[in-house]
Amino acid sequence: MHFKTYTPTAESVDAERKWYVVDATDMILGRLAARIAHILRGKHKATFAPHMDTGDYVIVLNADKVKVTGDRLDTKFYYRHSQFPGGFRQESLRTMLEKHPDRVIEIAVKGMLPHNRLGRKMVKKLKVYAGNTHPHGAHRPEKIEFAEAKKR
Repeated sequence: MHFKTYTPTAESVDAERKWYVVDATDMILGRLAARIAHILRGKHKATFAPHMDTGDYVIVLNADKVKVTGDRLDTKFYYRHSQFPGGFRQESLRTMLEKHPDRVIEIAVKGMLPHNRLGRKMVKKLKVYAGNTHPHGAHRPEKIEFAEAKKR
């Protein structure tokens, strides 16, 4: 007996992509990001292939209401450098949540995806909004709950 290994094609993957909505209110940042990365990567599907982008789209609402444990609000920092002398900048999680709450989730999820061309393609399917509304109603997204990402 000879069995053939199933390999998804680009056409079959694009045809079965879904859109999901996640409400980040009172969810723990890291746990939420891990669940989102799992869906973006496509690991929740039987047709998962590590060399292809088989994942779905994820819309995150209420990014400004995400929670963190411990004293991370003041001890976790985001760093960047403009590549000019004296261009180093650092921002605490607390100020980042006040100014750009969407970036906090984007950075957390991006760190959990592959660090290559494929990961950059996957992160484009993540849409994060600080408020309770989104402009993607035409895609008829399904609401998804992550019970284990809720604060304990």
